[in-house]
Amino acid sequence: MIIFNHSSFMTFTLMGIPGLESQHLWLSVPFASMFFAILIGNGTILFLVATEPTLHTPMYLLLALLMVADLISTLALVPKLLCLFWFNDQDIAANACFTQMFFIHGASVVRSALLVAMAFDRFVAVREPLRYNTILSHSLVGRLGLLALVKGVILILPMPLLLQRLTFCHIVIPHTYCDHMAVVKMGCGHTRPNRIYGLFVILLVVGLDLLLIGFSYALILQAVVRLNSQDAICKALNTCSAHLFVILVTYVPALFSSVTHRIGHNIPPHAHILLANLYLLLPSMLNPIIYGIKMKEIRDKVNKFLFRGTS
Repeated sequence: MIIFNHSSFMTFTLMGIPGLESQHLWLSVPFASMFFAILIGNGTILFLVATEPTLHTPMYLLLALLMVADLISTLALVPKLLCLFWFNDQDIAANACFTQMFFIHGASVVRSALLVAMAFDRFVAVREPLRYNTILSHSLVGRLGLLALVKGVILILPMPLLLQRLTFCHIVIPHTYCDHMAVVKMGCGHTRPNRIYGLFVILLVVGLDLLLIGFSYALILQAVVRLNSQDAICKALNTCSAHLFVILVTYVPALFSSVTHRIGHNIPPHAHILLANLYLLLPSMLNPIIYGIKMKEIRDKVNKFLFRGTS
C-alpha cells in the first residue's frame, strides 16, 4: 500500500460518476445547461437588484446575497466537472481540492444561514408591516449577511485544515468534486475527528437552521390566524410563498441525498453522486425562477428590460 504523507504536494484523481464514465460526454449536456441557466438566472436577479432603486429593500437585498452564494457554489463545482467530462481532466492538486471543498461547502452554509435571515424578514413583514423598513434597515441586512459569511468560514475552514494532517492511502476520489467525506475516506489512520466534525456541521447547519426557520413560520402562522380579512390572509401567505418554495428545493434534495448516502446501501454509487451534484445545483437553478414567477416586482422589471430591448 502506498502512503502519501505530504498532502500539500499530492494530486488527487477525480473519477467522475462511477459506472457511468462512458456516458460523461452525454451527461455534460444537462450539467452545462444547468450551469448556463444558473449564470443567466442569478446574474439577471443581481443585475436587477443592483440597478433598480425600487428593489433596494431588505427582502431583495437578502435575495441578492443568496444569488451570490449560489454563484460561488456553482463556479466552484461546475467548471472542473465540465473539464472532467469534456477533456478527461481528472487530476486536481490537493490544495486546489481543499480550496474547492471550502467554497462549495462554505457557500452551502452561507446559503442556509441566509434562508434563516429571509425567514426572519418574512416574519417581520407579516407581524410588523408598518415597522418593516425601520426594523430591517440596510445596516441590519448587512450585518445578517456578514454573520452568514462568518458562519460559513468558521464552520467549514476546519475541514480542509483537519484533512491536511492526514496521510492518504488512496488518491482516486469516486466523485465529481472534492466532497468532504469522499476525501476523508481516502485517508488512512485516525480519520474519526474528521468524520465527527463533518457530522457536527451537518447537524448544526441543517438541524439548527431548519429549527429557526420552523420557529419563524410558526410565529407567522400564529399572526396569520389572527387576521380578520380573507384578503389579508391570502396576501400574508403569498408574501411567504416564494421563500417556502426555495426552502423546499434547498433542503429536500439535501436531506434526501444525506439519508440515501447513509441508509441506501442498495442504491448504486452513480445515483449517490448524481444526487450530490443535483442538491448543489438544483436550488441555484430554481431560486431565480421561483422568485421570477412569484414576485411581481421582478416580473415587471424583467418585462421592462425585455420590451426596452425590442423597442
